Parts: sequence; C-alpha cells; structure tokens
Amino acid sequence: MRSLLSFLIAFSTGAMIAAGTFAAEAPQGHLVLIGGGDKPADAMAKFIELAGGPQARIVAIPTASDDADVATYYTDLFREKYGCPNVVTLDIKNRDDAMRPDWAEAAAAAGGIFFGGGDQARITRALLDTAVGDAVAAAFARGAVVGGTSAGTACQSPLMITGEGDFEVIRAGSVELVRGLGLFRDVIVDQHFIARQRSNRLISVILEHPEMLGVGIDEDTAVWVRPDGTFEVMGDRAVMVLDASAAAVSRRAGRAAEDDLGVHGLRVDLLLAGEVFDLATRRVVTGSDPGAGGQPTTGPGDQPGSDRLPRADNAGEDW
Repeated sequence: MRSLLSFLIAFSTGAMIAAGTFAAEAPQGHLVLIGGGDKPADAMAKFIELAGGPQARIVAIPTASDDADVATYYTDLFREKYGCPNVVTLDIKNRDDAMRPDWAEAAAAAGGIFFGGGDQARITRALLDTAVGDAVAAAFARGAVVGGTSAGTACQSPLMITGEGDFEVIRAGSVELVRGLGLFRDVIVDQHFIARQRSNRLISVILEHPEMLGVGIDEDTAVWVRPDGTFEVMGDRAVMVLDASAAAVSRRAGRAAEDDLGVHGLRVDLLLAGEVFDLATRRVVTGSDPGAGGQPTTGPGDQPGSDRLPRADNAGEDW
C-alpha cells in the first residue's frame, strides 16, 4: 500500500504553490461541492458515479465538526442511504492524525473523497502540508472526485473565507482569508450563500482579488466542477458568480482603519440548476431547456430534512 501511495503522489501535478493551487498541469478529478443544507439527490448520485459507482472506495473526512457522532454519521450515510459498503471515515482531529500512513494510503486509493461541514478552519489547520492532505491532492490529480458540503466546500478554493470578519460592510480587510486546499482553482467559494445573505463578504474579497472569481453556492445546491474547466449547477436553488476582472474598483478612506470599496462594471451571474459556467471564458455556456417550460434539465434535490443531521456543530454549520 505504501508503494501505491508513493506512486499516486508522484503522479500528481506536483507540489502545490503557496496559495494552495496546483502547478501548470490541470488535475483530472472532478469536484461536487454543496452549499450546505440538504444534500441534493442529483449531486450525491453524481459524486458516487464519478467515484466509480456504489462499490467504489469512498473516504469521508468529517474534520470540520467536533461532534462525537459525526464519523458514525458519515459511515452510516454512505452505507445505508447511498448503498456504498466500501466507505472509510477518517476521523482526523489534528495534524498528528493527518500524518498517519494508513489514513494517507486510504485517501490516496479512494475513488471519492467527501468533506463534511462544520468549521472550515479545522480542515485546513489539520490537513495542509500533511500526508493525508497530500494524498487527497494526489488522488484528485489522477482523477478521483472530491466532494463536500458547507465547510467542506468552503475549504476547497486557494483562498478560504474563514467565517471571521465584519460582514455588515463592503470594505478592504473586512473578511479574514487564509490558505485553502486549492482544488477549486482561480475561485473564492462561499456557501449557504443566498440563505444567509453572504454577498457582502464575497464582494469584499473579490474586489480585493479581482483575478479570482467569486462563486457563492446556496443551500440545497451544488456545483459539479469538471476537468474541462466548466461547472454545472445541481440541486434546488442558485449559484451566484461575481467577476470583477474587467471592473473599475475604487477605494475611499472610511471611518474605519480600512478603506471602503466601490466598483463599476462588476459582472454578476445567477445560475439555476442545469446551467453551465465556463471558468476560462467567465461566461454562462448553457441554460435550462426551453422545451421544459423553463424548468431545469436536472432533477430536483432531496426533500427538506432528507439527510440533515438533527443538529450541527458549534459553528452552526451543517454536517
């Protein structure tokens, strides 16, 4: 198994740069990232399909939550709800756990890796620059699918919104950013986006980092990010994309220590299920089927309460 781990890591696109993104060669893996709330049926079915089907090796990483029951929850979820018997839950609490060779080998060999919700800072503190973190990156590079919900989605971009800051303003330095896992390249991703009115914080960080796209995923909704550089919206609600690359960003000294931010020409797209966005051209490329009466071409997600836990962790996020 150790030789397998060494091979898979060597097969990756190389070391990640300081911001967490991969070097030149594009990874072959897919991402299925849920904005929290219910896990949409179509998104979870796609995750399992891309992992290799119900018999595939699936690894769940519930590190974002400190609840004692979360590891059991994910094992039972994949085995009982989704019919995946070959699931292993890595109950990683700290960096020492993430250095375990057996857990790194499990991640390296997985067809699908799923990150649970909670506090995204727990994920990056535990996994960055560790054996398991490197194994996840290697698995994604050679073609494994990486999924996540809530905090498990927030951690996937090169720059990660931690959840700390002043979200009542649009101002420079108002949102704490740290290094993320970097699998969702050239994007800053946010979750629970419309349900929790998080536009202020994503606009603030995109105006300070206009080279990055802002992708805000609402609850009960997912993006399926493909190796060709496109993503499709799945689930029940919407995904907002913010593009400031061609905008004029202005600053004005405010009453606080940091500048107020303004912008002219900010591009905003609001995508519904079935619509596809091209990350390279920064444009919507397909939409709903007009023959379906304006309804999305993908199926609906789970009904409310379908696989939410009865409670969330101390961060107030979904598992």
